[in-house]
Amino acid sequence: MRTGTETCALLLALACVAGADAGGLPQFGRPASAHALASREALVFPDGRGLPPGSGTVAEGRVVFERRCATCHGASGRGGPGGELAGGNPDLTAPQPDRTIGTYWPYATTLFDFIRRAMPLDAPRSLTDDEVYALVAYLLDLNGIPVDGHLDAAALAAVKMPNRHGFRWIDAQPD
Repeated sequence: MRTGTETCALLLALACVAGADAGGLPQFGRPASAHALASREALVFPDGRGLPPGSGTVAEGRVVFERRCATCHGASGRGGPGGELAGGNPDLTAPQPDRTIGTYWPYATTLFDFIRRAMPLDAPRSLTDDEVYALVAYLLDLNGIPVDGHLDAAALAAVKMPNRHGFRWIDAQPD
């Protein structure tokens, strides 16, 4: 009788043989679309690499937030079914810590990347880069993190988040 591991290995080998083309290589998945490849290349890193051109202000962000975000995140980022984005207790050692932008996120650039890729929930990737910069400026302001004038790639990469040292790196720490 075969073990589960042996059976899985046999099935995998058979799948590779059955899926091989004339060149003998397995045919898994499908080719990536141009859109998927472009999306992958649009990564934003903690140090600001990958941030696109554009800018936004706190006032512009407030307008975008009220129009596109308040339904899920509540007025001024507090309340709503999508979770709180501002306020909260900065003590992350509490049994149920408040993981708002100002208390939890280590990098403002990551906030930009997340909003651009995943928000609003009903229409991800529908915001322009200028709208995302404006939203990030507004959300940082709500959390008491100063933003002078307008927020662009250079200013965003320079933001020092309150919890930037609150994580232990299990991999190589970024420079």
